[in-house]
Amino acid sequence: MNKRTIVKIPTTLQPEIQKELLLDQMEKTRGRRLWVNIKKHWPIYAMLIPVALFFYFFRYRPIGGILVAFKNYDNYSIGIGDSDFYGLYAFKYIMFGPQAERFWQAFRNTFTLSTYGLFFGFPIPIILALFFSEIKNEAFRSITQIISYLPKFISTVVITSIIALMLSSGNITTAPGILNSLFTNFGWIPPETAMLSKPQYFRSIYIISNIWETAGYGSIVYFAAIMAISPTSYEAARIDGANKLAQIRYVTLPGMAPTLIIMLILRIGSILDVGYEKVLLLTENRGTEIIQSAEVISTYVLSLGGLTSGASQINFAAAADLFNALIAMFLVLGANFISRRVSDTSLF
Repeated sequence: MNKRTIVKIPTTLQPEIQKELLLDQMEKTRGRRLWVNIKKHWPIYAMLIPVALFFYFFRYRPIGGILVAFKNYDNYSIGIGDSDFYGLYAFKYIMFGPQAERFWQAFRNTFTLSTYGLFFGFPIPIILALFFSEIKNEAFRSITQIISYLPKFISTVVITSIIALMLSSGNITTAPGILNSLFTNFGWIPPETAMLSKPQYFRSIYIISNIWETAGYGSIVYFAAIMAISPTSYEAARIDGANKLAQIRYVTLPGMAPTLIIMLILRIGSILDVGYEKVLLLTENRGTEIIQSAEVISTYVLSLGGLTSGASQINFAAAADLFNALIAMFLVLGANFISRRVSDTSLF
């Protein structure tokens, strides 16, 4: 049997002194108690190993690559550490040099797409969750939820192919896409208009398709928040004469408030995180005009990195990506600070 050290605290001491002695004893035995807890629950800690390895190799280890933005890294045989230190030259080059116009255009496109996506896309999953919560037939509700989730699990290549087929202008041998024909019949677009090749239609296509793809999956969190609200709150509201809209306003939305705030902060943090896959696939072989107007930071970085162009400018690509990440970090900090000041909910 392990001998345990029993500390006897005189009862004549003041409660504050007793508390200090107890805290001091707990501090001294913290390591031993942690090790005992690990041995007792080792299967749970073992499950943390893949997660820790993932974050190490794919989140923390690549942080060293940030140095590329401050180095003249154009010779792969030298390595990042031995490359010449150029300071903020790469940032000055892309922001105020020959790359300035293209960089700021990509930044504006990124910010515009993300802002519109936040403004129009953030409420849709909430509305879907409210609709799902009002469906009393569980079988029908499950079917509708699964149908709304499906686009999220379809490959981006397939999604963009479906969009291209529906918006196709057609030719001599093939008929125009169903949406293209519908818009033409309503007089919204001229006949035989290739919508994916016109810059004025790209933002609407991108945002609407994103909402269709992610709204159902995004409603899961809000639906869970609604289900966590006590039914007695709704009963009290009905007794007070509240109709369905009043119940949503005074019971559902306040009950969802912490979840809404956290999700909004996270969404603001990713406001400049526009993926390159969908943009590249939607603008592929569509002409230089649509490519220039649809270029975002992620596709700009790929282009500078040599993945979509012949030239490779790794340090400039890293500088652009780091600038984008810094702006996103300040947006998260600002949103979290405002949330903490106006409410009791925040990320940290």
